[in-house]
Amino acid sequence: MIEWMGIEHLFELSTGQKVAGIFTPLAIFAAFAIVQMVLPARWVPGYVTDPATGEPRRYRLNGILVFVVAFLVWGFEVIPGVDREYFYETSLYAVAGGTGFALLFTAIAVYTQPRVEGRNPIVDFYLGRIQEIRFFNDRLDLKMTFYVVGGTMLGINAMSGAAWHYEEFSPANEVNLGVFLYAAIFTFYVFDYMVFERVQLYTFDLIHERMGFKMFWGDTIVYGWLFIVPLYGMAAQPDPGFATGWSYLWIIGTSALFLVGWSISRGANLQKYTFKRWPERKFLGIIEPRYIEAGDRKILTSGLWGAARHFNYMGEGFFGLAVALSFGHFDNFWAYTYMIFVISMFTWRQVEDDRACAEKYGEEKWAEYQEKVPYRIVPGIY
Repeated sequence: MIEWMGIEHLFELSTGQKVAGIFTPLAIFAAFAIVQMVLPARWVPGYVTDPATGEPRRYRLNGILVFVVAFLVWGFEVIPGVDREYFYETSLYAVAGGTGFALLFTAIAVYTQPRVEGRNPIVDFYLGRIQEIRFFNDRLDLKMTFYVVGGTMLGINAMSGAAWHYEEFSPANEVNLGVFLYAAIFTFYVFDYMVFERVQLYTFDLIHERMGFKMFWGDTIVYGWLFIVPLYGMAAQPDPGFATGWSYLWIIGTSALFLVGWSISRGANLQKYTFKRWPERKFLGIIEPRYIEAGDRKILTSGLWGAARHFNYMGEGFFGLAVALSFGHFDNFWAYTYMIFVISMFTWRQVEDDRACAEKYGEEKWAEYQEKVPYRIVPGIY
């Protein structure tokens, strides 16, 4: 079965390496938390209101510094026994161990808090009971730390897979440039997030999500380790063997598709961020903000948010397709695993988002928005 799936190379480890892999996510989280608290950072207000003060909650942001330091430590192989290929080689055991630790710490975080009235304890476990968990005078905010850990490890895991691929195929001159394109796409994706880290303070996750297994596991292990699932099979594949002209078309076309998806997703998030901070400011100096007033809240209906109610998710879909095509092996199922996951996740998530927004803005106002912006994700189609 394992050989048929093409992932036998991920099981060729010693007992010591397997044990180390299981504990890797725990060690990584502890190290990141310490580095995040030690490195200089800026304090900024977010969108969430602090119930204790009535003022916007303040967040300590230094994700870009943590990202750079982590990549330097990985790239220069600073940690003894942890070479550039380590994180890819131990990825399956890291997922297993990280899932176990996520279950443990979720149970502590959830069941030490008062029960949500009328809700099943199992649902509580998955969704959480409290919105924020902070330590050390708010210097360590678990939500933001989860995102920094997950995002940075996604980039490092992708690059680690590329390093393993190079070591495996360079002697035979069969290196697949698509594996490096894949790693570059995800590293840029995470770097971009770190540059615009403050935008995250105005997203659904930080505003509405509670601290349950969905957050503990999803934002660390899924984001950091499972987003590289295509590499499980594709890092073991050689160059697809296209002619020179087709290689140019494949690499340039895939890169262009990724940039289109990134532009849509990043543009939509930036437009919403701009609107929440400066409601009357034109986005990019040209897009006039139009909105529906719902009490003291406003629902944006212009620009990218006038094209579809969750237009940013269409950008994520294009991004997922670019990831699938980046390897050049178009008939290999492994290449499409991330695309299938991300499209399924966001298709389901927009249903949850609509439900939450109807509650937030009121059924009548949300219905008015749905009439004005009828499409969910893809303009003219869905």
